[in-house]
Amino acid sequence: MPKLKTHKGAKARIHITGSGKMLRRKRMSSHLRRKKPTKVTRKYSDKMEVAAADVPRLRKLIPYG
Repeated sequence: MPKLKTHKGAKARIHITGSGKMLRRKRMSSHLRRKKPTKVTRKYSDKMEVAAADVPRLRKLIPYG
């Protein structure tokens, strides 16, 4: 059986924790940031858990995660 290739775009965007959870960054964090309140821009540093419906699809993209 050949090795599976990792999807590099998914690898760069998804962080897998030691327990196996998949985390992602929040959207709209880089563009037009000056207009947004400080409270909003501060929340962009937090990571969110990936929705349960998306996990099986992302597991295929990152097989050795």
